[in-house]
Amino acid sequence: MVKIFDYKNTIFGDTSIAYEQGPEQAFKRASDQATDQTKPGLVFLCGFKSDLTGTKAQAVADWADTNHYANLRFDYFGHGQSSGEFEAGTLSGWREEVSTVLEALTDGPQILVGSSFGGFMASLAAIDMPNKVVGLILIAPAFDMTERLMRAGMSQAQTRELERDGKFMHGTEYDSEGYPITQALLADGLQHCILEKPIPIHQPVHILHGQKDDAVPWALSLEFSKICESENIQLQFFKNGDHRLSSPLQIDALLKTISLMVSDLADHD
Repeated sequence: MVKIFDYKNTIFGDTSIAYEQGPEQAFKRASDQATDQTKPGLVFLCGFKSDLTGTKAQAVADWADTNHYANLRFDYFGHGQSSGEFEAGTLSGWREEVSTVLEALTDGPQILVGSSFGGFMASLAAIDMPNKVVGLILIAPAFDMTERLMRAGMSQAQTRELERDGKFMHGTEYDSEGYPITQALLADGLQHCILEKPIPIHQPVHILHGQKDDAVPWALSLEFSKICESENIQLQFFKNGDHRLSSPLQIDALLKTISLMVSDLADHD
């Protein structure tokens, strides 16, 4: 069941809640009765223009349910079943939203599992909430997305379109119709770049990345590993892996990575 939660209000329950004012947040989480509250929770952060119904999000939730871990996944503002216009979104807004949702909908330490854009958001959350976030598992993380991927990949035609209209349409092999990238999104993104200096993340970080990823170069993960301050960073590359890393073999590797991290965290308690 998808529940609706107004993240500006900390009151929520077991049924859908709609508020007269403010955005509505779509999320799924395990019931308290089914989880072991002594274990860290798992929070899945979806990719850009993706939603909580994705293959990896479901696989992580299924693993967590089977192993009695609290788990949460949700749709960002302008994504999936959450309210808001996608075009109005900014990194500042989404970054604040992640922190607000973690504060309101989770108890105790959390491991964040982030895919693509969600990997970038998870990294920012680890910086913002070091006492809440105890580990990161990042799948093809799109670090500094607006600068390294969007602005750097603009064609001359898109540059002219951005100057003329304040936005341009960005298409991918996964979304042929494309989606709007606004000047406001790009300008706001500048203040959230993390690859230009040492990254103050000290939690364990496990990264999975395909070396045939045409959307997010795997070199970004390598660059991140060199300047992140964590002393526990593990990289796993898939020679023939694409951006999605959603084959049965790759999903199995993701679940084994989760199992390894929770085991390591338990050993260090």
